[in-house]
Amino acid sequence: MTDVVLQTHRLVKRFGGIVATDDVSLRVERGARHALIGPNGAGKTTLINLLTGVLPPSSGRVELAGRDITGMAPHRRVALGLVRTFQINQLFSSLTPLQSLALVVSGRIGAAGRWWQPLGRNAAVAAECEQLLERFHLTEHANQATRQLPYGKRRLLEIGLAVALKPRVLLLDEPAAGVPAAERQDILATVAALPQDVSVLLIEHDMDVVFSFAKSMTVLVNGAVLTEGTPERIAADPHVKAVYLGDSLAGIRPARATAHG
Repeated sequence: MTDVVLQTHRLVKRFGGIVATDDVSLRVERGARHALIGPNGAGKTTLINLLTGVLPPSSGRVELAGRDITGMAPHRRVALGLVRTFQINQLFSSLTPLQSLALVVSGRIGAAGRWWQPLGRNAAVAAECEQLLERFHLTEHANQATRQLPYGKRRLLEIGLAVALKPRVLLLDEPAAGVPAAERQDILATVAALPQDVSVLLIEHDMDVVFSFAKSMTVLVNGAVLTEGTPERIAADPHVKAVYLGDSLAGIRPARATAHG
C-alpha cells in the first residue's frame, strides 16, 4: 500500500453562515505530484490555510505522516516538513537571493545566529546555497537585491526558499500567478524538476502548468470535492468541463470520491 504523507478527514471551515470548506477528505501520497484545481471561490486557498495552520478548522482533522497536526501552530508544521509558498511573494526585498537562501539554510541547521557572516566560513551552507541557486536558475542574480529581480525570478526564489527547508510536503499556491509568458517556462521546468522525495500539492489556474506537472488531481467546487483522479480522467469529466466553461452546475452534488489515482 502506498504511504499517505498528508491527509484530511472531513475538513470543514465555516465563516459565519458561509461554508468555505465542506467536508473535504484529501489524500496526498508520498512522492505525489497532486494538483488542486477549481474555479475562483472554490475554497482552494482556504483549504491550504487549514492544512498549514493559518486557519483553524470548524471540524475535521489534518494528519501529516499519520500524526494529527490539526491544532499545531504553523511554525511547528514547517519544522515537521509541511512547507508552502504563497500567491503573493513573501520575500525580504532588501536581501539578495544568496543572502535569503543562506538565512533559511543556516536556520534549518541551527546556525542562524551567524548567517550574516561570509558564506565561506561555513562550507556546508555555501555549497547548499550554490546548488539551490543553480537549481532555481538564480546563479546570475545571486548578489542582486530581491526587489530588483524580474517577477519570474522572485517566484523561483520563493520556491527555492521552500525547498531549502527540506520539506516532506510542499504546497505550491499558484507559483505561475502573474508571471509573464516569457518567464513561465522557467517556472514550469523548475516545478517539474522538484526532488522526487518531496510530495507536492499544487494549486494553479494555469492548466499548462497543471497538466504538465500533475499525476493526480482533485477538483473543488463550492468548497467541496467534485471529483478526483488522473489528469486524463479529469480532462474528460463532463462536470469538470461544465465548471471551467462556466455552465450551470445546478443539480450537481459534489461526489465523495474514493479513487485517489
